[in-house]
Amino acid sequence: MYFGRVVGSVWCTVKNTSMTGCRMLVVQPLTPELRNTGKRLICTDCTGAGAGELVYWVRGREAILPFGEQPPVDTTIVGIVDEVHIQRTPPAPAQPPAPAPAPLHRKSSRKS
Repeated sequence: MYFGRVVGSVWCTVKNTSMTGCRMLVVQPLTPELRNTGKRLICTDCTGAGAGELVYWVRGREAILPFGEQPPVDTTIVGIVDEVHIQRTPPAPAQPPAPAPAPLHRKSSRKS
């Protein structure tokens, strides 16, 4: 599954008959931090998502599963996201600096 944001819709007057009644939306893929990534794509929708909503979508064989008659689709919105919580492991604490080596004491080679 992938994150995305609905940014538009597509209207088709001529399409495959098995796609009659299928909504098609333009989706901008997002990273888990909700930053744009990749090109926009067109997804069929089985959830009733609207413009500006965060969604998750699938591609491939899973994209046709929500539709009983198996329309020829490759990507489908399968969920509307309410909240996103990301817990990243914090970076390891910095090691304290190593103590400076003790100064070397040299014996003077001069004779007094």
